[in-house]
Amino acid sequence: MEWALLLSGAFLAGLVDAVVGGGGLIQLPLLIAVFPNAPISILFGTNKVSSIAGTGSAAWQYAKRIRIPWDLAVPASTAALIGAASGAAVVSYLPSSALRPLVLALLVVVGAYTWFKPDFGRSSKPALVLDRRKVWAAVLGLSIGFYDGFFGPGTGSFLIFGFVRLFGMDMLHASAASKFVNLATNVAALAFFLSHDGVMWKVGLGMAVANVIGAQIGTRLAVRHGNRFIRWLLLAVVSVLIVKLASDLVL
Repeated sequence: MEWALLLSGAFLAGLVDAVVGGGGLIQLPLLIAVFPNAPISILFGTNKVSSIAGTGSAAWQYAKRIRIPWDLAVPASTAALIGAASGAAVVSYLPSSALRPLVLALLVVVGAYTWFKPDFGRSSKPALVLDRRKVWAAVLGLSIGFYDGFFGPGTGSFLIFGFVRLFGMDMLHASAASKFVNLATNVAALAFFLSHDGVMWKVGLGMAVANVIGAQIGTRLAVRHGNRFIRWLLLAVVSVLIVKLASDLVL
């Protein structure tokens, strides 16, 4: 029964994460529910084992099916490695709960902007950032990478929003580029957890298989149904994040 829950949850997490991110919203609470007595750091690390497999698989599928904006994805991913490692190091000094009100506010802004701008990300448009695009991509990767290492929820959504808003990408190409940045942040986070309390390899690798299958289906759905599908799923994930963070603040 436990394995059925873990594998089905990892499959769904991989599918959602491949399109707009947010797989951790499904996997991590599931791991905590199934292993309530396990140290939280081990559960975080185990979640990353599964997430890396799914995100890497999604990134590979996107690279085979559409043109990846490598001039932006590479500097953003490289900077994200540094940002995620720094964020993971800082988390031991500052309580991540201090970020919740700010993150909640940012998610409301992202959700409202996407909702009230129906054409947002529907097609490629002139970029807000015209000069030093690689530098701005690195800034985006560094800042979101730091956030992912420090706190995490909504990383994929923030990345997609950033790529669309700053560089004029459509939703599909923004989602594809975000997978490479997310892969970098997950690798940095896993390295941190491995150097501390470790992971549950049997559970992590088993969930990784299901996550990859979900990611494969999610990538195909994103490519087939395009920007409109990604926009609505992004709004759904952001809404769930807003409700969860708001309830965490109130309760």
